[in-house]
Amino acid sequence: MTEKISVNNRCHEISNDLSDSDSGDDWDEIEEAQVISCLFCTQECNDRSVALKHLEVCHDFSLPNFKIKHALDMYSYIKLINFIRKKNVSSYDLNALNIKIWDSDEYLTPFIPDDAWLMFDMEELEEKVTKPAAYPVNSENGCVTLSEIHFAELQRTIQSLKAQLEQRELACLSAKQQIDEMKEHAHRLVLDDDPPPLKERCVKSVSCDIDKGYFNTYSHFAIHHEMLTDKVRTESYRDALLMNSHTFHNCLMLDVGCGTGILSMFAAKSGCRKVISIDQSDIIYQAMDIVRENNLDDVITLKKGRLEDIELGVDKVDAIVSEWMGYFLLFEGMLDTVVYARDHYLSPGGKLLPNRCTLSIVGSGDTKRYVDLVDYWSNVYGFKMSCMKAEVIREANIETCNAQEIITSVAQLQSFDLYKVDTNCVNFSSTFELSVKKTGSLTAIVGYFDVFFDLDNPISFSTGPQATPTHWKQTVFSLSEPISISEGETVSGKLICRRHVKDIRGLIITIQLKNTSQVYHLD
Repeated sequence: MTEKISVNNRCHEISNDLSDSDSGDDWDEIEEAQVISCLFCTQECNDRSVALKHLEVCHDFSLPNFKIKHALDMYSYIKLINFIRKKNVSSYDLNALNIKIWDSDEYLTPFIPDDAWLMFDMEELEEKVTKPAAYPVNSENGCVTLSEIHFAELQRTIQSLKAQLEQRELACLSAKQQIDEMKEHAHRLVLDDDPPPLKERCVKSVSCDIDKGYFNTYSHFAIHHEMLTDKVRTESYRDALLMNSHTFHNCLMLDVGCGTGILSMFAAKSGCRKVISIDQSDIIYQAMDIVRENNLDDVITLKKGRLEDIELGVDKVDAIVSEWMGYFLLFEGMLDTVVYARDHYLSPGGKLLPNRCTLSIVGSGDTKRYVDLVDYWSNVYGFKMSCMKAEVIREANIETCNAQEIITSVAQLQSFDLYKVDTNCVNFSSTFELSVKKTGSLTAIVGYFDVFFDLDNPISFSTGPQATPTHWKQTVFSLSEPISISEGETVSGKLICRRHVKDIRGLIITIQLKNTSQVYHLD
């Protein structure tokens, strides 16, 4: 409290100096008499020019420049002012924002009656744009030396432009997809028949050289140790095959992305007459030794390569097994290869293992995690690093959530029938409703998936926070600010999933919640 009082006193002193040096002759007498409360502290001014200078000098916030940066019109300006008032945001956090989280009609209602900031003339505000500071530049022997302040300013500008560019690329991708969808619907309506298939962005559309980095990650033994020691994952596949051996007896099985060959060996033990195992990573060479070591090389044939690029040596197979699921189910894009295998090699009536998956979300109220991970950047050894918050939140986290901190019901976003899905299934939009079970603060949205083997003896498993932990853990989307919620309340929102603009195996997730919108990356 003492620190806040001293800051306010300092703001008061500076504002008095500003008032002495700027009489505000540009404004009429009525406007000069109006009391203007600062947006970020308790300081009051009687002159708009002084109020604007106070924001710049005391809070490092230029309202005219902010207006231009975010292209504010009259309505979005009103929303901004009421958003600041209602949420009590700091100038540091506001300067760090790259998306208009205040752009909601709920902020059209004045939070403070007769707020002087809402009376500003937008055209006059534009005239008060602060010119960029002139920094000294030294040039000697063909080298340019910048001051630390100038360099830091350039770094901030570059980061801001990169963030804006990324958002625009995402918007362009979404717009293109919507246009393609509209063209498809229009074609159906006009011609009343099936339109030609749209060209899809999928793994097959990129060269193996571009995809090389993905497969290299599976050349390391640690990742295979992690997967094999995941009993939920490995034993579910084992039980699906061995407990349904009557289904797979004497069949021809294809193992897509075989890794060490563990699923191929389960398939061989279930009675398959032949198993063809495919993997592009170098782990395939160890898998060959493992198969020979277990005397199964007469049943299992291993091939190195990307399925989309090699000759399988057979026309059709009776069943396809694959452990293709990535974080948030769809990350890594390996489902594309399973779809390719199904469309090109699976016999009519053949089996897929697994054959069905669901993708769900749930709300977390883990405030300690929020403080440690997100709010931490508000004060780092006495220094403000609030600009880091946007980068931290932008990346979805893969971690095991505390089940005790789950405070809402589960909402299923999508159900994927692997016999029917295509490679475009990763692009979807789903509305959701979360019923609040415990009053508190919603700090994150947690994503997970369930997997089903719908056989005579069905097997399933979950990667949710209430289930036995797996190596997939959960995908946590942190909120920029906690949302206060009450027991019995229903929180509505929308989740949009798209392939990453630059990474064919990555995802861009947009979550719209309580009139806010946040973008997350899995890449």
